[in-house]
Amino acid sequence: MAAVTVRIVLRYFAGILVARGLLSADDGSAFSTDPDLQMVIETGAGVVVGVVAEGWYWLAHRFGWAK
Repeated sequence: MAAVTVRIVLRYFAGILVARGLLSADDGSAFSTDPDLQMVIETGAGVVVGVVAEGWYWLAHRFGWAK
């Protein structure tokens, strides 16, 4: 499921970059279908979610939001 979501997000992002002229159509297609890039983005998203969750937990204890 995550790979499908990442692929869809990459397609929209590549479309925006092609529309703005920052990527050619061929580069945009390669960007949105590259499985290695999708894996890197999935890993990065997992790390970001983990860091946000741990940061929120730390803030909750620091400011007394949690019991």
